[in-house]
This record gives sequence, structure tokens and C-alpha cells, in this order.
Amino acid sequence: MSILAVGVDISKNYFQIHAVNENGKVELRKKATRDNFINTLNQIPKCKIYMEACGGSNYWGARIKDLGHEVKLISPQYVKPFVKSNKNDRNDAEAIVEAGIRPSMRFVELKAQWQQDIQSTHKIRERLVTERTALVNQIRGLLQEYGIVIPQGINKIRKELPKIVEENGFSGLMKGNISDLYEELTGIDGKIKKYEERIKSILKDNEICQELIKIPGVGVLGATMLIVELGNTSVFKNGRHFAAFLGLVPRQHSTGGKDTLLGISKRGNVYLRKLLIHGGRAVMRFVGNKKNRESLWLKSLEERAGMNKSAVAWANKIARKAFAIAHSKGKYVQDHIPKLNNSKSVPLKNSSEGQIFKKVTISENNNSSALKTA
Repeated sequence: MSILAVGVDISKNYFQIHAVNENGKVELRKKATRDNFINTLNQIPKCKIYMEACGGSNYWGARIKDLGHEVKLISPQYVKPFVKSNKNDRNDAEAIVEAGIRPSMRFVELKAQWQQDIQSTHKIRERLVTERTALVNQIRGLLQEYGIVIPQGINKIRKELPKIVEENGFSGLMKGNISDLYEELTGIDGKIKKYEERIKSILKDNEICQELIKIPGVGVLGATMLIVELGNTSVFKNGRHFAAFLGLVPRQHSTGGKDTLLGISKRGNVYLRKLLIHGGRAVMRFVGNKKNRESLWLKSLEERAGMNKSAVAWANKIARKAFAIAHSKGKYVQDHIPKLNNSKSVPLKNSSEGQIFKKVTISENNNSSALKTA
């Protein structure tokens, strides 16, 4: 049996296998149960195994990789165009292998167990934060029915709720209800704090995370999630490719030779993109009095494009800086200027005007470089 590639459609209990040879002819089409799935693939000669990037794909990818096969994960949106006629497991498995053998296909990197562990910690914390927000909204809604309005901010709820129970003429039933809600809020706060401590311990144990957190706009959450996505930097061609992977570049709708750029594409990890954009907004709040190169650039951009676009632009910068640090395992340098290879404009400080741009040329003498202003 000469098999070039295998497409696998995975689910909880049943797995559809579709194998083709180098001519594209079907060599094997089989439905396997969860118990005999690995044994079935072990009987197939070593080849490329393609699967959709979905729930369980990292686990099964690691199991299949241990058998000696090369595992490739494909985003479901790239598989859908190859599904023939009606959707079912057989057609899905065939579409997966058809998409996988395309020379220009893009693949998703398998996550290691440590990456899954960090991501799981973040997901649990995020779910608890969502539950806390829903609980606070319910508390506000119930109190509003009694004519009580608490100022904005979750800290106001924590501070005012015990006083409200004592000072207002609630019935015994309602006092019990509010006390239960306050107790529930306190319990969720404690759980969130516990997971945040676990995330901080991850930061302390990882040198790259300790450099990433030095980037303005990157906190503990952002640094630990960035290291998850940058576990294998060789997947990305450069920093811009990583920013595009996170959906932080413009979406195109071009035709007829006319380029049309829309808002950001919003692809990739929604949670990480949210953290980076919030980090960008935090940076924009404090650029007003700063005179360093990046702050001056942000202030200039804000005047032209507005606060929100500037925040997204800085989120894009964060992604590119993070890629450079993780790829080179280097240190974060504020206002870093890339090494110049050709004559180009670079910023020079000026005490009266903040910053100006002058033409510079580079002349190489043996192993040294001399920077001269034109």
C-alpha cells in the first residue's frame, strides 16, 4: 500500500480516515473507533497526517507524532472550500487531505503540553471573570428595582453592598438574597486571585516572559499568552507575519486593480488580541507628557488617525516586538532602531522641536560603521 497522505476527521468517538497515494487515488477509506484509531494509523506506512485544528487535535496530533508520522493541522476555514456536495465525515476527511496536499496551504502549529497548560489556566480565569461580570450586573439590576444605584466600578460593589444590606429596609428574604450574592462574589474573587497567582508564577519561571513584560502595554496576562503563541517562532516568517496571524493588520477587499483596505482582519487568537489592544489603549493614556521616540510617534499618529486606531497600531507593534524578542531570545530595548543597511531616514532628537528626521548614510570601514549626517 503506497500512501502519500492521510486526512483524518476527528470527533469524540469516531474517526474517519481517508488515505491517498502520490497520484491522488484513494488507497484507504475507513471509519475507526476511539479505541482502535491509533492502532489503525500504526499499520499505515509513515506519511503525512492532516487534521483540522479543533478540539482534541493537539492531543491526537501528539499521539500520532509518536508513531513516526508527520502531523499537520489545517484551519477549518481552509478546508471548507474542498468539501464536495453534502457535509459528512467521509467528505470532510477527503476535503482535509485535498486541502493538505496543496503546495500553498498554511498550517497551524501543534501546541506542546506546556503551551496547553498555560492556555487552559487563562481560559479558566477568563471564564471566572465573565461569571463575575454577569453576577455584578445582576446585583446592580436587582438593586435598581429597589431604587438603589451604585456608582460604576466593581470595587464600588464590594464596598457598598454590605452597607446597603444593613442600612436599607429590606425584608429578611431580600437581605438573605443579597448576602448570598455578596458571598458568591467574594468566592469568585478568591478563585480569580488564585489563578492570577498561578499565571504570575509562570512569568517568574520564564526568562522570555520577563523580557516581554517590559514592552509598554504588556502585562502579566499578555506576556504569558504571547509566549504560548510564540512557542515555535520558526512558524512565522517575521514579526509582521505574527501580527497578521493575530488579526492586527488591515483586511483587504480589492478588485480590478484598486486596493481597498478595511478594518483589522480579527483573525487568530481573540483573547490575546483583546489583551494587546487593551494594552495599546493603556499606553495611549500616558503618552502625552513623554518625549521618547515611540511616544512622539504615537502622539503624531493619534492626531491623524484617532485614539482607537493608534491603540491598535501599538498592539501591532507589541506583536512585532514580542516576535523579535522570542525569536532572538534577546532583551527589550526601548526606542530600538533596526540596523541600517542602506541610506534611509532615521529620527534624531532635537531639544526645541521634539524630534526631526535627517538623511543619513552608512560607510563601512573594515568591520566598523560610521554614521554621517547628510
